[in-house]
Amino acid sequence: MSLFRNIQVLILVVTSFIFYAWTSPWLLNLLLISIIINSISSYQVTKFNTRNQRLLWAAGGVIVNLGILALFKYGSLLTHLFIDNFNISTSTNSILDILLHLPLPIGISFYTFEGISLLIDVLKQKENTSNETTVQKTIYSNYKLIDYLLNTSFFITFFPHLIAGPILKANEVYPQISPKYFKDIPWNIVFSSLTTGYFLKMVVADNLKDYTFWITYPYFLDTGTITNLFLLFGYSMQIFADFAGYSLIAIGLAAALGYTLPQNFNYPYISCSIAEFWRRWHISLSTWLRDYLYFPLGGNRKGKVRTYFNLLIVMTLGGLWHGAAWSYAIWGIFHGLGLVIERLLGLHEKPKKNQQYAKPIWQQLFRDFIRVFAVFTFVSLGWLLFKLPEFDQAVSFMISLFSNSQVKPKFSLILPVIIFSLPVIIYHIPHFPTITNANNLRIKENGIISIIKEWILVIMLIMIILNSGGSNEFIYFQF
Repeated sequence: MSLFRNIQVLILVVTSFIFYAWTSPWLLNLLLISIIINSISSYQVTKFNTRNQRLLWAAGGVIVNLGILALFKYGSLLTHLFIDNFNISTSTNSILDILLHLPLPIGISFYTFEGISLLIDVLKQKENTSNETTVQKTIYSNYKLIDYLLNTSFFITFFPHLIAGPILKANEVYPQISPKYFKDIPWNIVFSSLTTGYFLKMVVADNLKDYTFWITYPYFLDTGTITNLFLLFGYSMQIFADFAGYSLIAIGLAAALGYTLPQNFNYPYISCSIAEFWRRWHISLSTWLRDYLYFPLGGNRKGKVRTYFNLLIVMTLGGLWHGAAWSYAIWGIFHGLGLVIERLLGLHEKPKKNQQYAKPIWQQLFRDFIRVFAVFTFVSLGWLLFKLPEFDQAVSFMISLFSNSQVKPKFSLILPVIIFSLPVIIYHIPHFPTITNANNLRIKENGIISIIKEWILVIMLIMIILNSGGSNEFIYFQF
């Protein structure tokens, strides 16, 4: 048993390699290249005492990471633009033909960002060695290169999060890399996370996909305004259930192996502002963009105009992170403008406690409902660019909302959307701001609440068995 514990990490790394290479073995080569580049670059950062040398290795590693991401994720789009502008035939240029048909390696956006975070974190910690904590030292101190390579391989490839996150940070994972014991596994977290995750994916998202399909072009052109609005609402529910479901499954699987992954969703559809939404939705991405892009650009420390500029840049790049399409860039700009306008109007700030409780509960409830509804509507309109990546199709959908007002609603589509969206609504209700802010309405954990939660998990497990939708890959696999 002691021998098994000593090679636990190695077993998990090999298992993760097999998992990643299962459908496309050759893509494992790119993952291995990423691991080697990040391992050697970050290890070299720790070995040099000269600041310029450390910066050179860190910057070189970041540039190579971004170059690989740009080549495989954006190479085809840039090549298309180059060919169209200069009227070049690919039949006479094999290199351009290869670039046009480069595959998109699954999970490349996630493991590239993790490699960059490793380089930057190690550089920061080396620059501040006098202030290091024990946790920070465990990233690189007293490791031989072969051990460091193994730990970095685990950090990047750990299979529960490899395909679609959460995006991990080195100082969250390296301290956890050690032999695990069966008795220390938090089985309550494992069961609740896996059950909730599979329920959201298989019962909610996979059933909703059969109805939100009718948003796709050209079907929505013949569908009435009310029906299209409900279908868009259903897609908002679907994309949450799909991605939050994956994140919970990843958290549950990691917990079963003795590792803790960060929370990636915190009831985002009860947000009272767009800024709050981004503190609750895809938390690992939003914190990565904040820590490694927004703050280095100056954040909100260099005046209002610079803050607005930084928000637009960060959200635009965040949009392009999702894919090489103008619709994703526009989606990022859309959210960036929303954040800017929110700051201009002062709507991004939370009300002070004495202001929260100054009004009657019904007024607080009404105010919070209006703000939550407004943010949800804004976010849902943005999701249209995910469902319809061709921008002209998204525009046609918006036009149909006005032109098809006389078409009768299709209740055969509306009712199933409402039914399969209800679990997501119920999931959010206990965390609605009025409920969580009012002292007299706070729900305290007790025996009865625990029993109710256990029965809810049992019901979800039964629903997974009896009412799962048709199998479909996770939406975020394409990113």
